[in-house]
Amino acid sequence: MSSKLFTPLKIKSIEIKNRIWVSPMCQYSSVDGHPTDWHFVHLGSRAVGGAGLVMVEATAVSPEGRISPDDSGIWSDAHIPGFKRITDFMHEQGSVSAIQIAHAGRKASTSAPWKGHDLVSPTDGGWQSLGPSAIPFNSDDPPPKEMTDVDLKKVMADFISATERSLKAGFQVLEVHMAHGYLLHEFLSPISNQRKDNYGESLENRMRFPLEVAKAVREKWPKDLPLFARISATDWSEDSNSWNLNDSVTFTKKLKELGYDLIDCSSGGSIPNPKIKLEPGYQVPFSDRVRKDSKILTAAVGLITEAKHAESILLEEKADAIFMAREFLRDPYWPMHAAKELDVKIKKPNQYGRS
Repeated sequence: MSSKLFTPLKIKSIEIKNRIWVSPMCQYSSVDGHPTDWHFVHLGSRAVGGAGLVMVEATAVSPEGRISPDDSGIWSDAHIPGFKRITDFMHEQGSVSAIQIAHAGRKASTSAPWKGHDLVSPTDGGWQSLGPSAIPFNSDDPPPKEMTDVDLKKVMADFISATERSLKAGFQVLEVHMAHGYLLHEFLSPISNQRKDNYGESLENRMRFPLEVAKAVREKWPKDLPLFARISATDWSEDSNSWNLNDSVTFTKKLKELGYDLIDCSSGGSIPNPKIKLEPGYQVPFSDRVRKDSKILTAAVGLITEAKHAESILLEEKADAIFMAREFLRDPYWPMHAAKELDVKIKKPNQYGRS
C-alpha cells in the first residue's frame, strides 16, 4: 500500500525521504558546547533507524544563551568539526541533517534535569540571564537582566554567526527556536515582555525583535536550503493577555513573507505548571490552523506515537510532516517498525538487511 508518511517531501533543493522527523531534544551532554560521542551515537542511530530528518537539539548561539552549562553550542568555529562529523554520518545514512539554533533568555543558567534543574549561580559556573524585561520565570528566581540596545545587537550578531557556522558544519536545514519560553518567545509573549519601547506592548512591537532576527538569519542562510521556525502556538495561560493561536497565525504569516519554509508547531513554556490536557496529538490543531491560515508547510509534534495516527494526520492535511521526540528516545528504529505496520517497503542499511 502507499503511505503519506513514507512519501518524500521536497523543500527547496532538499528532498527528505519520508515525513518522520526527529525532534530537537536536549541531551545535556555537551562539553563547552561541543557535541560528544553521545551525540554521535544518539543522532546517528536515529539516522540509521530510518528518520527522514534528524534535528540537533537547541544549540546555543552564545555561552549565555545556553539553558544549562551542559548544552550544545555553536558560538565558536571550534564547534564546527564535531558537528561536521555527525552531519557527514547522517548523510551517509540518507537522512537530512538539521540544527535548531537558540537562546534560552531568562530560562538560562540552570542545571540539567537529572542534576536538579536548579538555577546555577555565577560562582558555580552559571551566568546572568537575559530577557526582554526583568521578570523571572519562577517568581522566587533572580530576575534576568532587561536587555539593552547593545544586548539586542549582540544577540542578533550571535544568531547570524551561528547561522554561518551551521552551514559550514554541513547542516542542510536550519530551524530558529522561537518557542518554549526561550528568548525569542519571551519577546512575543506579554507574560515575559513588558517593555515600554519599540519592542514591547503592542503585538507589532513584540514581534519586532524576533522578526528582525528571523530576517537576519534568512539573509545569511542559502536561499536554496530549507529554513524552519519552531513556535509555541499558545502560552496555555488562563490570562487573556498572553500569546495565543491567533497571534501565532499573524506571526507565521510574517515569517512566510520573510521566506521561511515550514513552521514547527509546539506550545507552552512561558509559565510554570500550565494546565494542559495531554492526549495523543494534542498540538495537532495548532499545526492544522497555522497550515491553513498562514498557507505554509507545518510539522506536528506532541504525543504522536502510533504509525496509523501519524499517517492520519498527514492524510487529513493537518500537517506536512511529523516531528517525534520521546518515542524516538524509546525506539530509534521507529520508522522501520512503522513501515512494517503500514506495509511499506523501505531501504534498510545493508548491515541490517538480514533482519
